[in-house]
Amino acid sequence: MEVAVSRPWEANPSAEFRRRLGKSAIELGTTNSSPSCPDIWELDNGDFAVVGRDLTSAYDGRLPADVSVSSDERIVVIPRTTLIAAKRDIPHA
Repeated sequence: MEVAVSRPWEANPSAEFRRRLGKSAIELGTTNSSPSCPDIWELDNGDFAVVGRDLTSAYDGRLPADVSVSSDERIVVIPRTTLIAAKRDIPHA
């Protein structure tokens, strides 16, 4: 029997998308013609959603000693340009 462990933070699956941070993938030239990934969004509860490539398995076994990925987490990679474009939209607190 698996024992549930309480964590200080849990993702809220009912949070809604509030606003895009930065520019769309089309504006940044990181997609061909559709508004597909990558993207960064602020949710209505203040958390952030990142849309990118799931490279969890590619990094498995190569994580720094102080990094772990839980079974319900993924390593998502986005282009540098996506995060840089979002910088001005990221709240300071």
